[in-house]
Amino acid sequence: VLQNLSQTPVLRELLKEAKMPGTTVKIESPELFMEPQLIKLDQPGPLTLAMHQFVTEMQETKKGVVTPKELFAQVCKKAIRFKGYQQQDSHELLRYLLDGMRSEE
Repeated sequence: VLQNLSQTPVLRELLKEAKMPGTTVKIESPELFMEPQLIKLDQPGPLTLAMHQFVTEMQETKKGVVTPKELFAQVCKKAIRFKGYQQQDSHELLRYLLDGMRSEE
């Protein structure tokens, strides 16, 4: 799930812009044939910042392994069910991660 999210161009751009609060971002998606969306960004929360850090590491690092420790810690704060390293479905992680980032808007 995290590898797929790190390869999502629109998400990468939004996370890059999220570092600068008060910025208005124009999202265009020619593949989806949608009208461009204008979104004003506020100060990012800890989960969004951790996601930005993780995506940046995935894109820019030359090392072979990237560990999402901080991102996982932030997910666990939003969804306690992930504490303890029990097996969870990837769609649950995706849902809690995106819902958590959205709640920080």
